[in-house]
Amino acid sequence: MKVLITGAAGNLGNLLAKHMVNEPGVLLNLMTHKKEVAVDFKKRNNVAIFKSDLSKRETLYEPTKNVDVIVHFAGILFQANPEKFLPITNTVYFQNLLDVAIENKVKRVILISFPHVEGESTIDNPAKGHLNGKPSSAHARTRGDEERYLFAQQEKHQFEAVSLRVGMVYGDGILMIDTARWFAKHGILGIWKKPTWIQLISKIDFQFATSNAATLPNINGIYHLGDEGNQTLQEFLDTTTKYWGCRKPVRMPLWIIMFVAKTFEISSLLFGTRSPLTKDFIRIGLVNYYGDTTRMRNELLEDLKYKTFKEGKDTF
Repeated sequence: MKVLITGAAGNLGNLLAKHMVNEPGVLLNLMTHKKEVAVDFKKRNNVAIFKSDLSKRETLYEPTKNVDVIVHFAGILFQANPEKFLPITNTVYFQNLLDVAIENKVKRVILISFPHVEGESTIDNPAKGHLNGKPSSAHARTRGDEERYLFAQQEKHQFEAVSLRVGMVYGDGILMIDTARWFAKHGILGIWKKPTWIQLISKIDFQFATSNAATLPNINGIYHLGDEGNQTLQEFLDTTTKYWGCRKPVRMPLWIIMFVAKTFEISSLLFGTRSPLTKDFIRIGLVNYYGDTTRMRNELLEDLKYKTFKEGKDTF
C-alpha cells in the first residue's frame, strides 16, 4: 500500500509519518512545501519525498501517482489575518489536491478535520457527522467547505472519502501544547474565565486511529476521534501546568486575550514572524466541542491506550 501524507514536515503530519514508516507493507510518499522532513526519513527505502505546492496543480501529479491513500494535513497556521488566506489555503488548495487525486484514481482520500465544523457541540449533544454546520471561526468554516467538496466529489467519482474530525491532540511535541508550556514557563499563560468544554485525544491514540483509517479496508465517511474524558479547557490547562511545575493560567477578561492576539498579529505582519495567537484562534477556542466517537471505536480503534488526559499525563 502506498500512502501519501501532505504536510509531512508539519506537526501532526510528521507524527503520523513517524508511526507509519514502520508499518509492514506500507510505502510512504511524504509531501512538503517549504519545510524539510526529518533526516531519518531520507534514509528509508520505503519513503519517497516530494517538494510540491498545493497552489500549483502541475506539482501534485507526481506525488499522487500510483497512490492508494492520501492523508491531508497541509495548511498554514500561526499567521496574521487567517480570515483572509484560509479560504484559499484551506479550500482552494484542497480542491487542487483532490481533483488531481481523482485524475490519478486514488482510492481513498482522508481529510484531517475537527468537530468545530458543526458549530458548538457538547457531550449531551455531540457532533454527529453533519455537513450543514455554521461555525463562527474562519478555521472551522473553511474546513467545513473542504468536507463538503470532498463528499460532493465522492458522489461523482466513487472513491472512499474520509473526514477524521479530531479533538485536541495532546502530548510532548504537539505544537499547541508546547506553545502553552512556553507561555506557562514564562509565567504569561492566561485563559478566559468562561468554562469551555473540550474533547481530547492522546498523540499515541491519534497515531493509531489515523493509521488504521489509512490502512484498514472499507473506511468511509466521517469519524470523530476523541477519548472518553469530559473536561474544560481551563481544567486541562490547570492540570497540565501543575504537572509542568508552573502556576496555573491566570483567568482574565476575554478582551485582554483578544488584545494580545491582535498584538501578535500586528507583529507578525510587521516583522514576518509567526503569530502564536490570532483572534480567529480565540474564536474557535471559545467553542465547546465534543464528537460522537462511536464509529471510531467500532471501526478504527476499539481500545484507547489513554481513556482520559489524566491517564496520559506522562506523555507531556
